[in-house]
Amino acid sequence: MLKPRITSPLRRMLALAGLCAAAAAPLTAHAAYPDRPITLIVSAAPGGTTDIAARLIAQPLSRALNQTVVVENKPGASGSIAAQAVTRAAPDGYTLLLQYSGYQVITPLITPNLGWDPVKDFTPIANVLSAPQVVVIRPSLPIKSLKELVDYAKAHPGELNYASSGNGSLQQVATELLNQMAGTRIVHIPYKGTGPAMNDLLGGAVDMTITTPPPLLGQIAAGKLRALAVTGKSRLPSLPDVPTAAEAGYPDLIVSSWFAMYAPANTPKDVVDKLSGEIEKIMRTEEFRKKAAEQGAEAEFMGPEALGKYTRDELVRWKTVVDKAQIKAN
Repeated sequence: MLKPRITSPLRRMLALAGLCAAAAAPLTAHAAYPDRPITLIVSAAPGGTTDIAARLIAQPLSRALNQTVVVENKPGASGSIAAQAVTRAAPDGYTLLLQYSGYQVITPLITPNLGWDPVKDFTPIANVLSAPQVVVIRPSLPIKSLKELVDYAKAHPGELNYASSGNGSLQQVATELLNQMAGTRIVHIPYKGTGPAMNDLLGGAVDMTITTPPPLLGQIAAGKLRALAVTGKSRLPSLPDVPTAAEAGYPDLIVSSWFAMYAPANTPKDVVDKLSGEIEKIMRTEEFRKKAAEQGAEAEFMGPEALGKYTRDELVRWKTVVDKAQIKAN
């Protein structure tokens, strides 16, 4: 049998086919994502709700992806140290950010020359946890409800004060939102962190705060703090007798801390979809939902598109409050 003669045009076609095959090779390797450990950078120190959210999702995500998800804490500068570390990383799905909402949507509103953009510099992956706030006061005050708090604040303008973990914290903007809605003047006392703020509240040096449930539940149960309202859409299972702000007459006082995962901008869609899909499966398990509830939080999943829209909406919402209250960075 005669061998076919390979002409010059045919040689060029074969060479082109070889180049196409070579170009396709990285796509095949990319489809194997992940093929090495993933680093999940956390914008807070160990022990806080942001860190808890990261570790709650990291362990089951490691199992689902068959790769280690390493949690790396980079606290400081109101989330900017962690955010900048992720924006500088390669957009390949191996460096991710677990970010607290106050840092993602409030820090950019109050910090000039921030060095990163909360929308342009990130690819949304999924919301992992949401935690409504709880309005609490020192129990020696003659106040038993949110309505009584507002009435007392109006009758004593400028006399009540509230603690926060610092300027621009969600604790501050939530209370300023209440001030704006109710026409009250409750005075801000900023602290360097939730711990010092809680210490002074428990010691009676300040009157109230609005913050997430984890640092409050034990103190409420012991009678050292009095809970007036929950700023979520429904009551907390851990505080079944505490009404929502809507039930107390303030339906627009809906404030939740949320803890979401982002990747660097331009991370490939298939990588984002892989991560988001596995996270959704994990969050729908009874085990994850139970662990979230134990933290006074909810397993409220949002995928990439929903999280992106929610991030933009929150920036718009809190800009109105921040501008009106003239909140500035420390």
